[in-house]
Amino acid sequence: MYMPKKKILTTFAEAINQAMITEAKLDPTIIFIAQGLTDPTGVFGTLKNLEKNIPKNRLIEMPTSENGALGIAIGAAISGMKPIVSFHRMEFALLALEQIINNAAKTSFLSEGKLKVPLVIRLIIGRGWGQGANHSQSLETIFSHIPGLKVIAPTFPGDAKGMFLSAIRDNNPVIVIEHRWCHYLKDNIIPSNYSEPLIGAKIVKKGNHFTVLCVSYMVIEALIAAKYLEEIGIFIEIIDLRVLRPLKLDKVFKSINKTKHLMTVDLGWTLFGVGSEILAQVFCRDAIHLKKPPIRIGMADKPTPSSRGSIKSHYPSSEKIIIEIGKSLNIDLLKIKKVLKLLKKNSSPIDVPNNSFKGPF
Repeated sequence: MYMPKKKILTTFAEAINQAMITEAKLDPTIIFIAQGLTDPTGVFGTLKNLEKNIPKNRLIEMPTSENGALGIAIGAAISGMKPIVSFHRMEFALLALEQIINNAAKTSFLSEGKLKVPLVIRLIIGRGWGQGANHSQSLETIFSHIPGLKVIAPTFPGDAKGMFLSAIRDNNPVIVIEHRWCHYLKDNIIPSNYSEPLIGAKIVKKGNHFTVLCVSYMVIEALIAAKYLEEIGIFIEIIDLRVLRPLKLDKVFKSINKTKHLMTVDLGWTLFGVGSEILAQVFCRDAIHLKKPPIRIGMADKPTPSSRGSIKSHYPSSEKIIIEIGKSLNIDLLKIKKVLKLLKKNSSPIDVPNNSFKGPF
């Protein structure tokens, strides 16, 4: 298929928006279900201008009844529609778990493949001041545990657009996990629609000394760490997991065989986290031999605090990545302190992704 070479600087949020609008114009079976569909902010910009491009009868304003709304979406999907359901926060989907786990995920299996559920469920992870313990959780492992679901967590605009388009076209229910801070990321991408397979991790930076496997926004933290580690001659290989289910780790295994070191950086808590499954699969392979025990980084094992004083140590960070890699590779402590000093000098304000961030909504 011919694709124009010209690329346009686009945010992650704009990429999601483009994928939805362009595909919905081509496919009249696509419907949208969300709270605030016509709100000026458009769910962080991802649903902007839907009402200008899509007929109103395909825009369904969702009441604060998540379980009921998901039931309607599942029924519509079974009946031949392609619903896209957007939740402002991942926690709101907790009220619809029964529908997601018992109906959306199982329908194809229980009908021996006769019934399909082409459904996209968008879950946004909140972060930043104003979130607190109830609007900032990374619960991706809940959904990744369920057979019958596909779970993706793109980091960059280009992947977000291509993978979202594939999610819309998929005959299975797809959970799309969007980290709030990824919405601000920018990249030059093709304006027309293109699909990206919902399978496999992606190497975003090559290196020889350490394999660092990340989920979603943690890729950005790893890239920041890599920049400063290179000041002391340490080159890490960063892998963006992208697809949590189905889980394909071929590139990860190949990278570990090269570096002989592994770090997993989870969005959420490490206990029973994505990194746990990664390490389980690594250690089940005879061919992989690590020089040192693997490192696991994730959120502190407690609810997310609201105070600025407590938040800094709560999330995985580039600082933690640098410190732990330094320990594992026995790097001179003075060198690590020098790197951390440079990092601190160029750091952003506490818990703010960039200067345009104005609060939780």
